[in-house]
Amino acid sequence: MQSVGEGAKEWIRECQHQFRHHRWNCSTLDRDHTVFGRVMLRSSREAAFVYAISSAGVVYAITRACSQGELKGCSCDPRKRGRSRDERGEFDWGGCSDNIHYGIKFAKAFVDAKEKKVKDARALMNLHNNRCGRMAVKRFLKLECKCHGVSGSCTLRTCWLAMSDFRKTGDYLRRKYNGAIQVTMNQDGTGFTVANKYFRKPTKTDLVYFENSPDYCLMDKAAGSLGTAGRVCNKMSRGTDSCEVMCCGRGYDTTRVTRITKCECKFHWCCAVRCKECEDTVDVHTCKAPKRAEWLDQT
Repeated sequence: MQSVGEGAKEWIRECQHQFRHHRWNCSTLDRDHTVFGRVMLRSSREAAFVYAISSAGVVYAITRACSQGELKGCSCDPRKRGRSRDERGEFDWGGCSDNIHYGIKFAKAFVDAKEKKVKDARALMNLHNNRCGRMAVKRFLKLECKCHGVSGSCTLRTCWLAMSDFRKTGDYLRRKYNGAIQVTMNQDGTGFTVANKYFRKPTKTDLVYFENSPDYCLMDKAAGSLGTAGRVCNKMSRGTDSCEVMCCGRGYDTTRVTRITKCECKFHWCCAVRCKECEDTVDVHTCKAPKRAEWLDQT
């Protein structure tokens, strides 16, 4: 459970990184067992992303714990023994290959358990997105090798499989969020049909969702939206972090602040880096709150 807890911290940080410039920024709620509150009740693409990345986070954390010898039930991947080959030629399996198969097996049993108790449309959606998350970690396994031979020549290689940084999984799932496919249940309740007949059918690697997302502009307790009042925006951007988009046309306030940063850093032998402290005055733009009547309509 400690490893699962560490994994949860990691995927929440990754979720917040991926959506830091988005109206919905993966905000967590204290003293709420769902972590994200009522936003998870809607079968939206945000819920699809959260289920996928949380499942990926469990795979990553458990697999890493296995390789580091922190769990009694698993260790390095026992399948990676003997000789094998890649495009560069033959090599010997050695070192400690990450036991991704155990991580996936554990995550499937642990994360999917709740969904398998209830056989409804939302459970099927969650199971599909959980699988997308698990497979995303496996997609970024990489072969790492050490060369042996005279003067470091690669006449002999010892290799092992290692997981890539979790950021690669986060980036991949964020792209899948952008291309998520809206679906409905098929007539026999065993799979999905695309909501728009002009869209392609979802594959096993696509995130799926049922309901459109709220715009997240205003605080709406029923929808789990915290609104964007007070959020920092980028006046010069044309993306989702721009003041026009982030503030939903309500305008923004500008505050001039003084920041102290490290500057003119120099390396001193051996082994220290010494920096000066510089003052930098910058303008910070934050979204205006909605007019009171507008806010009351949503609460």
